[in-house]
Amino acid sequence: MSLVRLNIKGISYSQTQNGAYALILNEVDGDRKLPIVIGAFEAQSIAIALEKEIRPPRPLTHDLFKNFADRFDIIVKQVIIHKLVDGVFYSSLICERDKIEEIIDARTSDAIALALRFQAPIFTYKNILDKAGIYLKINPKNDDEQQDSILLDDLVAEEIETTIQDNYKNKTLEELHSLLEQAVLSEDYEVAAKIRDEISKR
Repeated sequence: MSLVRLNIKGISYSQTQNGAYALILNEVDGDRKLPIVIGAFEAQSIAIALEKEIRPPRPLTHDLFKNFADRFDIIVKQVIIHKLVDGVFYSSLICERDKIEEIIDARTSDAIALALRFQAPIFTYKNILDKAGIYLKINPKNDDEQQDSILLDDLVAEEIETTIQDNYKNKTLEELHSLLEQAVLSEDYEVAAKIRDEISKR
């Protein structure tokens, strides 16, 4: 079976499962997307790994795993989403230590959170993508603007956009930096990302 490489396209809030998120993986050499339902903690961990400028004050579980692996010279070489049963994706971490390769079973959300921290590629098999992959459906928002949306469980889960609230636009840079520090300390990383984006715009 041939492997297909995937990239992370984004994270959406799942409107069908309370407190769950949909991780959207994108086929590198194609147009199909692979939506995977994950929990809030894993979504937060993946979002933090994607946002390079946001550092939690204490290591999260996946950061701890990375630090542990670094200390003992364990490398995660790649992640393979190898099975799909009743809507549940199964993944493996391909690890290496002292030139010996080991395969470790993992939840897909954990595997991807670790792949980001190790900068390891993510793969799935072509038959899984054929079975569960979907195409983006373009919905016109208005005459000038279009927004991608993904049909998930018969409802559209919109991709997360870093839309800045009006009250951030009225803040000074000094106030924004102070708010950013507070958001990181309180581990409200979604708000921190929005404030960081507003600072970047300035």
